[in-house]
Amino acid sequence: MPRAIVIHSGFHKTGTSTLQHLLRRNRPALKAHMRIVLKGEMPELTHAARGYSTWRDPFTLDKFAHRFRALLERVGDMPKRVLCLTAEELSGHLPGREGIPDYSAAPVLAGEMVGILADMHPGTPITFYLTLRDPEPWLRSAYWEHVKASSMTRDWADFAPATRPGADLDAAADAVAAAVPGLVIRQRLEDCTGQPLGPAGPLLDICGIPPDLQQGLDLVPPANRRHDDTVLLALLSANRAYSDRDARQAAKRAILDAAREAPDD
Repeated sequence: MPRAIVIHSGFHKTGTSTLQHLLRRNRPALKAHMRIVLKGEMPELTHAARGYSTWRDPFTLDKFAHRFRALLERVGDMPKRVLCLTAEELSGHLPGREGIPDYSAAPVLAGEMVGILADMHPGTPITFYLTLRDPEPWLRSAYWEHVKASSMTRDWADFAPATRPGADLDAAADAVAAAVPGLVIRQRLEDCTGQPLGPAGPLLDICGIPPDLQQGLDLVPPANRRHDDTVLLALLSANRAYSDRDARQAAKRAILDAAREAPDD
């Protein structure tokens, strides 16, 4: 059995990409202490989690449970290491999609994972690490993520009131904590400002990584930073202008490529 299990299961737009990039870059240095499983290594599981947040049916929840068991079987035993899973999709879809205004699927998915872990690794300490963010910047970031990554055409004025319940990440964390009592540690993104490791630092503390090892890790720049409003409005216009998926994606790629190539002021 693992020495301990730490699950970073959310939330979206709280520095998760930067955290995961740091773990990926430093995986060799951390290998003796941690078995890291990033979201790209569990696509079937995160697909089932997103599916459950959409459908909320027993069949999809059972599919999630089956795939979570399969993941644990695949990573195997590691009695001297901490198993660390990190994927914000383990809490379901990013709120703001049609029919998904909040993170109400997250406590159900967390409870399912704890039950399976207790069965497969009885007695192993389990911790959920949740990264949070203040409501207004989270809501803005979530809106533009949808505009960039999907075909969303909704105005901000329409999106914000409907999705504001999903911006209350403290309430979402409370619900997860109620589903898995005593197993949740929270970290606000704003409280990590100026910290070299950002929200990855508290996660590494939970995993028992010695301070001297943390100080020697390679740092990474912030990932998935929001573009300026000119670029994002152009992406929104492309969503509205192209009904054909391929044409829309080509137009948006051109916009993003041009933004990346533009000289800094």
